[in-house]
Amino acid sequence: MTASPTTLHLFNTLARAEQRFEPIDANRVRMYVCGPTVYDRAHIGNARPAVVFDVLFRLLRHDYGARQVIYARNITDVDDKIIARHQESGEAIERLTDRTTQAYHADMGALGVLPPDIEPRATGHIAEMIALIAQLIAKRHAYPDGAGHVLFDVPSMPDYGQLSNRKLDEMVAGARIEVANYKKNPQDFVLWKPAAAAEPGWPSPWGRGRPGWHIECSAMSAKHLGEVFDIHGGGLDLIFPHHENEIAQSRCAHGTDAMARYWVHNGYVVVNGEKMSKSLGNFFTVRELLDEGLNGEAIRLALLSGHYRAPLDITREKIGEAKSQLDRLYGALRGGEIAGAQPDQPDPQVAPAVLAALHGDLNTPLALSGLHDLAGRINKAPAADKPALRGELRASAALLGLLESPSEAWFQGAGDQDESSGVDALVAERTAAKKAKNFARSDEIRDQLKARGIVLEDGPDGTIWRKA
Repeated sequence: MTASPTTLHLFNTLARAEQRFEPIDANRVRMYVCGPTVYDRAHIGNARPAVVFDVLFRLLRHDYGARQVIYARNITDVDDKIIARHQESGEAIERLTDRTTQAYHADMGALGVLPPDIEPRATGHIAEMIALIAQLIAKRHAYPDGAGHVLFDVPSMPDYGQLSNRKLDEMVAGARIEVANYKKNPQDFVLWKPAAAAEPGWPSPWGRGRPGWHIECSAMSAKHLGEVFDIHGGGLDLIFPHHENEIAQSRCAHGTDAMARYWVHNGYVVVNGEKMSKSLGNFFTVRELLDEGLNGEAIRLALLSGHYRAPLDITREKIGEAKSQLDRLYGALRGGEIAGAQPDQPDPQVAPAVLAALHGDLNTPLALSGLHDLAGRINKAPAADKPALRGELRASAALLGLLESPSEAWFQGAGDQDESSGVDALVAERTAAKKAKNFARSDEIRDQLKARGIVLEDGPDGTIWRKA
């Protein structure tokens, strides 16, 4: 049977502790994750939260059922970086953001990331943002400067800083906005700002302008998930100021004591111990890796090879190692394909060790170890026991978004039917030669296939082959 949903534990940044996950409504589990700002291709650091929260999405669907889980991940399609890229390239903003959004979908799809249930775009929610800002002004938590800006009045919220555990006088350096003369307090942040004639803008009670960075997520999450929802996720770099300011806007506008009950943050992707980022120039995009011929599923496994809260050093060598791990896992499935478990259908064959690892704050390294243990059992098991064990491996791996291809396709490659037939014929000939004790011919065929990059693996169920 499926494990009890109440066994899931997550590290809650707000509580600074690992806590049992208890949804507000078990029939409607709601999760919001900050998505991409669509001005350029996603680098591998951008891919980490997409993959991490995809695993959490799959796990929640397993525990509660697909119809009971609502996952929203936004698209930021109005932003200073987008405007700057438009000005550099001359490409129309709508075309730029549409093209980059499609590229993001393609790249994440190559990594096996499921689409969210809801994918709101910032430009489609300007009315909701304006209404939320008006609420904050009415409740004296925000003020217009008379020249097109509206600012959140940080000292109006006594417990501002609870997520990042910062005091008011420590926040100016990290505020990510200039200390300007239109602010009453240095810590105040922009909710609405005037737009230049050449910039995108919308009419508002404060003049033609555009939203600040933080207000979009407060408006979109409230519209699609409610004023208070279960899980808010994103990268560690978003804790302050983005998520801190989301909490301030949402709580003060709605009069609630929380915006989300659980705040979950993934760690950085690093290169030689330094955070990967476009600004440092030490990054590579997902598309670059795929175009080099690296496998998307191997990239995904590499991203799951460390605990999501810890820094993760991603290299091409690590991705190569992940490909070798997948070879071993797919190898355990060969010779007896079964239908893979779907993430929206709780499967009683999920390995208890894998499920327990994921319920323990998404411990994906431990879950991967459970997959390898299960593959080892398959390889040693009698033929009669293999189908059930293979089903357990498929179902368990599905929670991680792995092993979702037929094993033969994994080893042989799509479109290689002629080659596959030729290799199968040689393997059959070698088997016959061994049976006839013609070991010279058997060895000759093995060497011939090895020269073509084909590795043979002899087992109790016969010989299987894969590309090296």
